[in-house]
Amino acid sequence: MAVPKRRQSNAKTGSRRAHDHLTVRPLSYCPECREPVPTHAVCPKCGYYMGRTVVDVEAKEKRKKKS
Repeated sequence: MAVPKRRQSNAKTGSRRAHDHLTVRPLSYCPECREPVPTHAVCPKCGYYMGRTVVDVEAKEKRKKKS
């Protein structure tokens, strides 16, 4: 197995890791309630996605309160 001959400098390590950062997901606005929502995601406020209501948020809240 290969073993490094010399210790790698902090600058070399930092430049290698320069592209390892996370990027912020772009936000769009829900056409129904105008809440900021990540792109390609169901709106958590109204359950709207791709022109229709996908998740019944009111029923989900009722179930959560029962538990």
